[in-house]
Amino acid sequence: MVQSVLLATIVAVLIGILVHRSPLGSSIATAVASAILTVPSFALLGLLIPILGLGVAPTITALVLYALLPILRNTIIGLSSVDPAVTDAARGVGMNRLRILTAIELPLAWPAVLAGMRVSTQLIMGILAIAAYAKGPGLGNLIFSGLARLGSPNAVPQALVGTVLIVVLALVLDGIYVLIGRLTTSRGIRD
Repeated sequence: MVQSVLLATIVAVLIGILVHRSPLGSSIATAVASAILTVPSFALLGLLIPILGLGVAPTITALVLYALLPILRNTIIGLSSVDPAVTDAARGVGMNRLRILTAIELPLAWPAVLAGMRVSTQLIMGILAIAAYAKGPGLGNLIFSGLARLGSPNAVPQALVGTVLIVVLALVLDGIYVLIGRLTTSRGIRD
């Protein structure tokens, strides 16, 4: 799950860097990511299984696709909100475009990107449970196993344990994001 968010972050940030200066490019990238998000998770997994088989590959691919929109949108917003006076000043002291991007724009956009990562993580936690349908990893296996044995005395508790563990994991990951934000965001930007 974490690797899915990291992969989605790399892809979304790269796309965001490429399109944030173009309103048309930003709109197209956001529309494509939005369209992907509207595909039901069972349907997407059903489309990916014949191509990638069962197991980890379709699960990771589906999670990456679902995680793209919040990160992409926040990257575009974060990069677009950098004050042009700051980038003009950097250009004035001799920084090239790549240096301005890496030293000024991305650090200033980082809180927005991190917020997108937090939203994406919470979004795909529920989808991860459904990944058990594709024989993927995760706590969804507990839920599906419990539901498959409905009527037996341990069925509901087993499904409930899987559900509660997913919620606890989501809360723990959100706390980790808050900590990462505190450790990686400049105090001047945070305050």
